[in-house]
Amino acid sequence: MQNVYVKFYITEKQQYEGVPVYDWLLGQAKKLGIPGGSAFRAIAGYGRHGHLREETFFELGGEMPVQVEFVLTAHHADALINAARLPKLNIFYVRHAVETGLA
Repeated sequence: MQNVYVKFYITEKQQYEGVPVYDWLLGQAKKLGIPGGSAFRAIAGYGRHGHLREETFFELGGEMPVQVEFVLTAHHADALINAARLPKLNIFYVRHAVETGLA
């Protein structure tokens, strides 16, 4: 089956209306009827500004990267990306076609 894979890249501290953006994205997906999504906290990473963030003994105060990903229909992908654009969150995402199925 042909579907779409969408991954959003954010940081732990990003919030929208007092809610972490990763939680907000998952909530928006649920409202749109998307059957599932996951958020993953990175152990290390850097973004467009080139500043390396690594998990260490001392917490970084919410600076670690978070990836929120979905496998969904093209229609749902369009709706979710448009929902993320509405509040002007400026979230970077990746979208590409994937083949899905059960083995």
